[in-house]
Amino acid sequence: MLDAYELISQERIEDVHSDASLLVHKKSGARIALLANDDKNKVFTIGFRTPPKNSTGVAHIIEHTVLCGSRKFPLKDPFVELAKGSLNTFLNAMTYPDKTVYPVASCNDTDFQNLMDVYLDAVFYPNIYRNEKIFRQEGWHYQMEKESDPLTYNGVVYNEMKGAFSSPEEVLNRAVLNHLFPDTPYGVESGGDPEEIPELTYEEFLDFHRKYYHPSNCYICLYGNMDMEEKLRWLDQAYLGAFDRISVDSEIPFQKPLSGNCDVSMEYPVLEDEPVEDNTYLSESFVVGDYSDTLLNMSFSILEYVLLDAPGAPVKQALLDSGICKNVEGAYNDGTLQPFFSIIAQNANEKDKDRFLKIIRDTLEELTVSGIPKKALYSGINYYEFRFREADYASFPKGLFYVLDMFDSWLYDWKKPFDYLKELQVFETLKQKAQTDYFEQLIRKWLLQNPHAAVVTLVPKRGLAAEQDAGTARKLAEKKASLTPDQISEIIKETEELKAYQEAPDSPEAMDSLPVLKRSDISRSADLHLCTQECRVGETVFLKEKYDTNGIGYLRLMFNTEQVPDDLVPYLGLLRGVLGMIGTENYSYGELFHEINASTGGISFALQSLQVDKGRDNNKGYRMFTVSAKYLLPQQEFVFRMIQEILCRSCLDDTKRLYEIVAGIKSGMQQSIPAAGHSSAVRRAQASQSFLGAWSERTGGIEFYRLIENLEKNFDSEKEALVGKLQELMKILFRPENLYVSLTADDSGFDGAAEQVELLKKSLCASPCRKGAFTWRPEQKNEGFKTSGQVQYVAQTGNFRAAGCEYTGAFRILRVILNYDYLWMNLRVLGGAYGCMSAFRRSGESYLVSYRDPHLKRTLEVYRGLPDYLKNFQADERTMTKYIIGAISELDTPLNAAAKGDLAMTSWFAGLTEADFQKEREEVLDARPEDIRKLSAAAQAVLDADNRCVIGSESVLEKDGDVLSVIRPLVQG
Repeated sequence: MLDAYELISQERIEDVHSDASLLVHKKSGARIALLANDDKNKVFTIGFRTPPKNSTGVAHIIEHTVLCGSRKFPLKDPFVELAKGSLNTFLNAMTYPDKTVYPVASCNDTDFQNLMDVYLDAVFYPNIYRNEKIFRQEGWHYQMEKESDPLTYNGVVYNEMKGAFSSPEEVLNRAVLNHLFPDTPYGVESGGDPEEIPELTYEEFLDFHRKYYHPSNCYICLYGNMDMEEKLRWLDQAYLGAFDRISVDSEIPFQKPLSGNCDVSMEYPVLEDEPVEDNTYLSESFVVGDYSDTLLNMSFSILEYVLLDAPGAPVKQALLDSGICKNVEGAYNDGTLQPFFSIIAQNANEKDKDRFLKIIRDTLEELTVSGIPKKALYSGINYYEFRFREADYASFPKGLFYVLDMFDSWLYDWKKPFDYLKELQVFETLKQKAQTDYFEQLIRKWLLQNPHAAVVTLVPKRGLAAEQDAGTARKLAEKKASLTPDQISEIIKETEELKAYQEAPDSPEAMDSLPVLKRSDISRSADLHLCTQECRVGETVFLKEKYDTNGIGYLRLMFNTEQVPDDLVPYLGLLRGVLGMIGTENYSYGELFHEINASTGGISFALQSLQVDKGRDNNKGYRMFTVSAKYLLPQQEFVFRMIQEILCRSCLDDTKRLYEIVAGIKSGMQQSIPAAGHSSAVRRAQASQSFLGAWSERTGGIEFYRLIENLEKNFDSEKEALVGKLQELMKILFRPENLYVSLTADDSGFDGAAEQVELLKKSLCASPCRKGAFTWRPEQKNEGFKTSGQVQYVAQTGNFRAAGCEYTGAFRILRVILNYDYLWMNLRVLGGAYGCMSAFRRSGESYLVSYRDPHLKRTLEVYRGLPDYLKNFQADERTMTKYIIGAISELDTPLNAAAKGDLAMTSWFAGLTEADFQKEREEVLDARPEDIRKLSAAAQAVLDADNRCVIGSESVLEKDGDVLSVIRPLVQG
């Protein structure tokens, strides 16, 4: 190894197919871990221990601000320039309760080197010392444009955390962490409490960076196929060699066990129209060991699965059977010095807290005596082992997750970065221990006899959000009243100066500092292989996608829903949640779940719409009910047998279980719709103009949620009719003539598959049934949905092909321009929203949406300005090339075998060929500014559709709701 480093250890880690090395940079004290392998999707991460002392969010604000310009790259926002102009496969930064990490990934060697350079310069030499406006923009600032205006707060992190603190689930999770570890950094909010963020001063902010952002406190990891020696030499010469080793006091202290019972009650806001009954969260949490015990860590992940996650899990079922709650969730929270295990009852009542605690204790006591069912334990072990071996992280680099796993031990013992990458032996050990009373003893030690626990109750309070808003407004009004005329003038001046700074373009010299690839550096070939072989099993289409899947089969059985009558269409969404979660003739629902997960990677159910890329009729498409399974190839026959068991023998008349499922879906959607308000708003708005969008809304959006609300509220009177509808739906849907099959596997994976399909078809319904069709007509609604949150999600949608505009690859470039330039500048930088997104699909379906946005009308004005912006769009070759590279980056994201199979399958349904993708790529690579200007007509068409939906705070919707036709509560009273 190089002289600048001391080699601490080297080993081969077969579990992640890597040669691992741990080094220390002698001069600076930086810790470096290497994972060398043949993965072309390379990952670089630098992390720091950043323990906060208060809840001002200083660690979080620094994470944002260091990426706003540095010594070598003095742009205002090099992060955005990289996002829109590099071939990155991952680019972000994350603040945790005790650390901040900065990961990047790329498959291109030059691009990867550039990303490393920008990130290292950002963390070690940020411009935050030169320009206070960076702190004010990303953290917080007083805002007042004229003397008559009210004094307000603004800032990206401030608004982000207002959104985070609007979610009761996030509030509960933070409360549990804070109260379990009150004497440690975990006792405060690293992301920042909106009440405390404005207490952070600029000097305190800089002091935090000075203290913790030094190589002596850093953890650097390199993963993938690269010249590690060359990277180490460059790290030393370009950065680490400039620093001398120092002592940084960043150690995370252990929390001593709590001396008495920690029993805390807190409030969270609901609207005046929302119910408070059955809306309390009850939780009990236990500290479990520490980071160093990898066996214990995985054991409790499996116990979470066995006790709480699986259908019929004993603790979950006991709580549901008691009637004190509608849903139960479990969480084993690792990634901290001392992990903890939580049991959470949702849609409960505060008066039942003692019963909640007693049921947990009685159930756990019974399990330690009678024993945990072995099938459940083996199912949990197999579930986690399959996930670890498969390493399927969708479009994210698997190296990213390996690196983040390393921090679970490395942050607390710098000589142990690789402990959580060696899991296969842990699984083998657990299989042996499952034959003993090992897991029962864990329950007794850590859950029944553990004094280090906390009970946190989260109680709904009507009007609390208004009280909080009024309190903030009152505080700011008092602040304004205390200011002298000169101080008011100074705030107005600072507001103007910040806006001028934000709007001012970077200098040409600053822009030139950031390295950019050339168009010629990018391959013109799409390098896309749609390996789909269309076969037939009788009359059934069987799509075979042949890829190297490492011995795993990815099966999709798709049932066309086009003959499902309109009145039954919404129940497709419920059927999706019922199948596999309810018992069958041969298995209870718990036995069914464990039987499947003990031998496979799981069987799941989903609804998907597959657009047909033909003409301007966006009503064309397949609407599928899909059964998916993943399994090791020898388990193929077993998988088909279990699918047949579910499709043909599910006991839909088990109304007790049916109610539990309905209540669980309601509880989950009550959380997820406002939490992902951008997605919910887009889907709702698209339903006004799109056939497939309306189908998606009725089967999984706000309209579907209304059905679930009604079923849960009136279940006793509705249950017989509900059973009949689900049974009828099964007969209409699961028929041989509706079936399409897709299988992604390697050569041997197709052996015997056709025969299994034929056997399955023979078991499906063939008797006469009622038939119908989904009906829909365009209906402009322009709705607003009130929540108890303090931010907005503002969506506007339309279809440019319906207006006569054609799709080209330039739309991919437009998305980059909007997400990282026009919308980013106007909504995030100037407006303070946490995020902004857009999309322009081949079908013509398009949307603009904001995320955790303090505004409503202002955001809609920004949307309206888009056509003029595009008409006047100008970009020199360097700028245009960056946009193109950003678009190509998305096209070239590496796909695993399962994702390749999905793309091949969806392309077959859409009628897309490799030539279509090649044409699109060439349109991207050859695009000129005039091609972007031509898109102004498409943007105008999207806006002219005038379809919008806003999910947001009651106060803003009531103030600015005149731009909406209908405003109603999201959650019905």
